[in-house]
Amino acid sequence: MKKLLEVKNLSVHYKIQAGWVYAVDGVNLEVNHGETLGLVGESGCGKTTTGYGVTQLLPSNAYIKEESKIIFEGKDLVKLGTHPSKKYEGYRKIEEYNPEMRKYRWAKISMIFQGAMNAFNPVYKVGDQIIEAILAHENMTKQEALKRVEELYRLVGIPKDRINNYPHEYSGGMKQRAMIAMALALNPDLIIADEPTTALDVVTQDRILGEMVRLQKREKIAMILITHDVSVVAEMAHKIAVMYAGNLVEKGTAKEVFKETAHPYTEALLNAFPSIKGEKKRLKAIPGSPPDLANPPKGCRFAPRCPYAKDICLEQEPPVVEISPGHYSKCHFAEELYGELGGE
Repeated sequence: MKKLLEVKNLSVHYKIQAGWVYAVDGVNLEVNHGETLGLVGESGCGKTTTGYGVTQLLPSNAYIKEESKIIFEGKDLVKLGTHPSKKYEGYRKIEEYNPEMRKYRWAKISMIFQGAMNAFNPVYKVGDQIIEAILAHENMTKQEALKRVEELYRLVGIPKDRINNYPHEYSGGMKQRAMIAMALALNPDLIIADEPTTALDVVTQDRILGEMVRLQKREKIAMILITHDVSVVAEMAHKIAVMYAGNLVEKGTAKEVFKETAHPYTEALLNAFPSIKGEKKRLKAIPGSPPDLANPPKGCRFAPRCPYAKDICLEQEPPVVEISPGHYSKCHFAEELYGELGGE
């Protein structure tokens, strides 16, 4: 299968008054055409920064390490979206209004932003906001753009007579479907969905996830699904990448990550979520808290919370080990623990 996106050694750090926040460190990902990659982990582990780093929709204090590469359809978006003269201590400074990146945003890579409740401008009609996005990239009349919005509303199951409503006139589920419609407006090759079902009830969540899968198959769109909900990625993702404290600690197919777990953090995540299959067992909370990314631990970032940690884990950063073709784990004892780990 042909690769659509390759993220190579991506490091995104934030400059603050006290120094640097190492939000994302050395992440490597691949997404193929028509494929869903689930990016999962606790809140604050760097999932959203990774997703937004692809389109470089990051705050002004964000810097990308020079060795980072984001290859999309054969072109390095890091070089396109950062100015070569704006370098700082081995970093590239992101340009907020880069005309080259504008050609990719929404037209080829679109976003479903976290919290559709607040993603739309409250003083403009929802339909007008989607039309504006279309006209910014396509050479068509406003009437033609309106026809496109009507088609999109039919796809996501919103009556077309709601196009001229304001955001506050939509329910939470309708706002989420309208955000999906907006993401599909320009037939992108890749959608980055950041917590697309946050704050929705389970019935509405299931319906919207079903619609996303159906539309993805119909339009042959690739997707990066960012979530902390293991059950969502288990249902939707072809491949899964597990993040912890800015590092990618395990990645592989959904079956490999869930059934052939090769990292203690993945095991801890699985044990913290209920399963509807098998005997009932008490959920296990992960002890402790994620580290301060302004001052991350010296060795493995998960070591202070890991039940399998040894002295080497506290002193040396673990290597990335390929357990089987395409299945990677960042752990000193990945090969020893492989086969012993697994969600209960």
